[in-house]
Amino acid sequence: MTTHTNSRAGATAHPSVRAPGARYVYDLSEGNAGMRALLGGKGAGVAEMQRIGLPVPDGFTVTTAACVAAMEDDGAWPGGLWDEILTHLATLERRTGRTLGAAERPLLVSVRSGAVVSMPGMMDTVLNLGMSDRAAQGLAAESDDPRFAWDTYRRFVQMYGEVVEGVPGQAFEDELTALKDRRGVRRDAELTADDLRELVKTFRGVVRRSTGHDLPTDPHDQLRRAVDAVFGSWNSPRARVYRELNEIPDDLGTAVNVMQMVFGNKGDTSATGVCFTRNPATGARERYGEFLLDAQGEDVVAGTRTPRRLPELESVLPGVYTQLLDTLDRLEQHYQDMQDVEFTIDDGTLYLLQVRTGKRTAAAALRVARDLVAEGVIDRPTALRRIDPAQLDQLLHPTLDPAQATTPLTHGLNASPGAAVGTLVFDADTAAERGGAGEDVVLVRWETTPDDIHGVAAAQGVLTAHGGMTSHAAVVARGMGKPCVAGAGELRIDVAARTLAVGDTVLTEADTITVDGTTGYVYPGALPLVPPQVTDDFATVLGWADDVRRLGVRANADTGEDAVRARELGAEGVGLCRTEHMFMATDRLPVVQRMILADTTEDRQAALDELLPVQQADFEEIFTAMTGLPVAVRLIDPPLHEFLPDLVEQSLLVQRLEADGTPGELERARTLLAHVRRLSEANPMLGTRGVRLSLLHPEIGVMQTRAIVRAALAVRGRGLDPRVEIMVPLVGYAEELRRMREIVVATADGELDAAGVTDLDYRVGTMIELPRAALTAGEIAEHADFFSFGTNDLTQTTVGISRDDAEGSFLAAYLEAGVVRTNPFASLDADGVGELVRIGVERGLRTRPGLETGVCGEHGGDPASIALLDELGVDYVSCSPYRVPVARLAAAQARLDGAPGEA
Repeated sequence: MTTHTNSRAGATAHPSVRAPGARYVYDLSEGNAGMRALLGGKGAGVAEMQRIGLPVPDGFTVTTAACVAAMEDDGAWPGGLWDEILTHLATLERRTGRTLGAAERPLLVSVRSGAVVSMPGMMDTVLNLGMSDRAAQGLAAESDDPRFAWDTYRRFVQMYGEVVEGVPGQAFEDELTALKDRRGVRRDAELTADDLRELVKTFRGVVRRSTGHDLPTDPHDQLRRAVDAVFGSWNSPRARVYRELNEIPDDLGTAVNVMQMVFGNKGDTSATGVCFTRNPATGARERYGEFLLDAQGEDVVAGTRTPRRLPELESVLPGVYTQLLDTLDRLEQHYQDMQDVEFTIDDGTLYLLQVRTGKRTAAAALRVARDLVAEGVIDRPTALRRIDPAQLDQLLHPTLDPAQATTPLTHGLNASPGAAVGTLVFDADTAAERGGAGEDVVLVRWETTPDDIHGVAAAQGVLTAHGGMTSHAAVVARGMGKPCVAGAGELRIDVAARTLAVGDTVLTEADTITVDGTTGYVYPGALPLVPPQVTDDFATVLGWADDVRRLGVRANADTGEDAVRARELGAEGVGLCRTEHMFMATDRLPVVQRMILADTTEDRQAALDELLPVQQADFEEIFTAMTGLPVAVRLIDPPLHEFLPDLVEQSLLVQRLEADGTPGELERARTLLAHVRRLSEANPMLGTRGVRLSLLHPEIGVMQTRAIVRAALAVRGRGLDPRVEIMVPLVGYAEELRRMREIVVATADGELDAAGVTDLDYRVGTMIELPRAALTAGEIAEHADFFSFGTNDLTQTTVGISRDDAEGSFLAAYLEAGVVRTNPFASLDADGVGELVRIGVERGLRTRPGLETGVCGEHGGDPASIALLDELGVDYVSCSPYRVPVARLAAAQARLDGAPGEA
């Protein structure tokens, strides 16, 4: 694909063979909403609005197929594309009675991108194309308003210069600011026609200095290069980042919409704006949006002026306001969903420029879904299908503690709800670097631009001094679930000095702030946050999901606190309790180390006896939280050396003590080093861990089994109902499980006999983490009451990739180059790991009908993986507590998509 600075190349016709009958350009009258894949979301939306009789500017659309063809041929256009564009342009000129860039009755057009999947602000637009000195004079004469004509011209030069010629936008902004300073004015609207004529000349000079050539004045040349630049913007860095974040395929391409310009910059009877049919932050059924008088569309989304709220339009242009509200109602009824609408008022006449399904927060998505069902607009299955499961994660982040009242630093617009705490950063690259390293940061900008997308993604929250509720920062933050406060006009930001000031208070990048996107307040320092609350909308919609889904949803929980939270979020039990995590606490680790380093059986047993009541207490908390629901407790999995100091660190300690240490310290350090060396392995992931460790040291498994059973007896004694499952990890051979099961059953039955209890049921099963275990699942099932597929390790052992090593080295390059489509540790590898799961389930059930199967790897919280697992017949998934709602909804969608008749 050609770049912005070399866009002429793509304008040349290419002699490639064209499929017979292939078309690359469609008039709006030829399109409809069902042609989204070909016309892009914007083109299909505008065509559909025209089809149902709403006022839209005339135009045509260059299809996504043309963009894809160009991408596949290094940016060269497919043969005949330019001729098609010229043919449709000529038809547009005849319909409008205007000629592109003419001296009399000039036709000006907008050239806008239009992806198949909405990507707000990520690709490029050129407005007012066709402007030149002669077109400006013609426009001035026709409108009898020279100021309007020259204002339109300077906007074109700036936008064309940025998008097509690659001139930095700040170069134009600096010249505009300098001119306003010379004239002693603050607002663009205060500049005269002569000022704007001068500014056009200045802007053209900026282009010349930056590129080495003049801005083209031939309108056909402008159009050709603008279309090519929009094609090129599909692969701009910000667009690629956005697609990666939102899992949008790279090969869809963008359509290009060429439409007759309508003008919101003709004075106080003209305006431009963006509005939603419902509140995108809360989902409330209210008119939500903003507008600017005497402005063009980019002014609203760019945040260069602070817009006015939509209801204020009624007092300015009441007739247009009423028409707009009627139009919004009509669009929502037509699409049966909340819509996002871009409009322009040209001298009192309303035009619609775009309609699309509105981006919304998770809270809004749930409320809109619930309300539309209650209003009889859609049914429950439709509502469930529309909600993005991953978006529910937004509702599970902390909010500001209302009891911690303090004096705010400043106040802005509550553009995206939620609260965030972080250190200040003033540019997107720094935010991406520090946020990517795990630091909590808040990105502070005058106003974000599409190029800041990577910084917004890495930040905990966003704060801007300018812009409104529909500015770039607000829209992108809402889509990502990031708290955002926009338009905090008191902020004085010095990017060079890396400071933020409000009054006499000055903060630097060493300082922390708290932003509350729900209220719009910004506070100095780190304020306490409170856990999220499950709302009625949340509970209702997930209740619908529970009625539909087949897959059970459990949680991975290692503490009582985790188990309580998981149950609150709808978990139906614990699918994985990792017992070794209980050993790592500061007060327990020394006991574990004594157990590992013991020289005699008696010493080791003494340490285990000390650990037993500690583990028992932990299990009691989990069984209590999950009373009546199953809890799968995995016996110790990692190798013993992980509980000891690092080999290198211990070696260095010995060296230091040899140089400057007491004999006693040195002897103890050397003894510990010898143990670390003895236990260390070249590849511990495939070494003495899991069932292998328990078979070599059965006393560990005996202690853990006793702790589990004693905890269950104690909880039962309090009138509760513990459901015990004991899980043996890393089994590769049926004989391993047979022997380990004997140890577990003998120990558990001994505890029950000693307590005089005969009716406490427990089950013994295994984790399937090795390809051999999946392939021999029929043999292993002879000794297992249940299977739980540990897909994290199963992925590592199947594809031969160490997760920790790969994600920090070659895997990112593989994803970028397309060697793999998705990260196999984030979304289940269907053809490899997924096939092993299928084999394991089928062969296990063949041996033991009714065998329960689950998945307890992180894939259990991934919607795409859940859809595959539902298809494979797994009984349940288990994921982190905060992913449980995601899994519940994804499991319902898997049923609706895979077996609609059962829904």
